[in-house]
Amino acid sequence: MINLTRLNRSSIVLNAIYIERLESTPDTVVTLTTGKKVHVLETVEEVMDQVTDYYRKLNILPRLHEPNLDE
Repeated sequence: MINLTRLNRSSIVLNAIYIERLESTPDTVVTLTTGKKVHVLETVEEVMDQVTDYYRKLNILPRLHEPNLDE
């Protein structure tokens, strides 16, 4: 789940798995797989970062391997 802010400053928690599309029109519009659209204050990049973090928590998206600097 990700936390977003509607244009009226109220909080909304969305299941990121149901996000179909993100648009910047100039407001960020989150389109869900149900067809419902939610306008939020966060930028497309901020939403994408939250979705990526959520997917990583679920182990859907692998973490990038960071080289070991001690070797």
